[in-house]
Amino acid sequence: MIHRILAAELPRHIGHHVRLAGWLHRRRELKSVSFLVVRDRSGLAQAVLHEPVAIPEETVVELTGTVVANPQAPGGAELASPAVRVLSEAVEAPPFDLYRPGVPAALPTVLDHAPVALRHPRLRAPFEIAAAGVAGFRAALDELGFTETQTPKIVGTATESGANVFGIDYFGRPAFLAQSPQFFKQALVGVFERVYEVGPVFRAEPHDTARHLAQYTSLDAELGFIDDHRDVMAVLTRALAGMHAAATERAGDALALLGVEPPRVPEEIPAIHFADAQELLARMTGEDPRGEPDLAPAHERWLGEWALREHGSEFLFVTGYPMVKRPFYTHPDPERPEFSRSFDLLFRGLELVTGGQRLHRHSDYLAALTARGDDPEAYAGYLAAFAHGMPPHGGFAIGLERWTSRLTGAANIRQTTLFPRDLHRLSP
Repeated sequence: MIHRILAAELPRHIGHHVRLAGWLHRRRELKSVSFLVVRDRSGLAQAVLHEPVAIPEETVVELTGTVVANPQAPGGAELASPAVRVLSEAVEAPPFDLYRPGVPAALPTVLDHAPVALRHPRLRAPFEIAAAGVAGFRAALDELGFTETQTPKIVGTATESGANVFGIDYFGRPAFLAQSPQFFKQALVGVFERVYEVGPVFRAEPHDTARHLAQYTSLDAELGFIDDHRDVMAVLTRALAGMHAAATERAGDALALLGVEPPRVPEEIPAIHFADAQELLARMTGEDPRGEPDLAPAHERWLGEWALREHGSEFLFVTGYPMVKRPFYTHPDPERPEFSRSFDLLFRGLELVTGGQRLHRHSDYLAALTARGDDPEAYAGYLAAFAHGMPPHGGFAIGLERWTSRLTGAANIRQTTLFPRDLHRLSP
């Protein structure tokens, strides 16, 4: 059996007898010749036959023949008069022509037929970029001495003590799908000091927007023995730089296909305190958001434009969000207790990351929960780690699909989500 080569490798085998296998991407019949374009995971390759070929597009085929040079063929080489064997015939046509350079279909059609539609090179490209980003995230944190962990996605307590959770029946007991691995990654700081996780999280929020999902992939990290949230911001900056470098190195063809060049991640991303951001917005926009506990999407966009204009950065840290808008485990600023040692990272004017320093003393957790009117007993399992001594620590979480959509300029986060789950969609 001749060893199979990939389409992208064809130019390196001119004059050799080789075997290709993939999907019939395009078939063109001329008067005396047939052109077959075969697609595999590496790209496209062309074969020329001097006879008609009645095989439907998207049929899985195997081609065996000699490689010859042809400057007009993909990569400058093609298979001449190969033997063609059908491995699996396509019995239905795809919902649109996958060989066309653009995507002649609306997003609902793409999502309804995702197992086939994602074969289109432009629709597949964002997920190659996402995979490269995850590899870069892992590599950056591995280099910083982090340990990768995997934690449960079925929990007995709502992570954020909120109502936006999916409840399930767990052998007759109430349980929830985890909103985040927050409790677990904090506890594991007491074991490994530095941990990260790549996994799904679930939010039962009835949003029907272009940037929200009911399930998404979260890139979480938590680290101990920090001075404050700025140490967390420094690690996040390293992680993002690793993601962008890996996207360029590992998914360069996908980026080029989409016309995307990842922006440079500054060694030190510019930062502005929440209160100062509100003052700036009030002074420069004619609106007065002072007194509001959060930033409106329009204000995030304006701040993103300001950061690009004033600092040449497509990234901006907004630090010190009011404590009333942060989870109970957030560490307050000792000098301004109404504000927190937390941050959001804006990427091109949209929140990409939330993070900060956490409480680490057992007594502080009891006080924080009591002040919120929550019963500490409901969090007994979580609080147990802090009863045995925990270092000052903090962390962050990046939404993978949101990162990919901002990087690629996608209009809707569903374009960068494999089989998205939202308010209306539960299949495929």
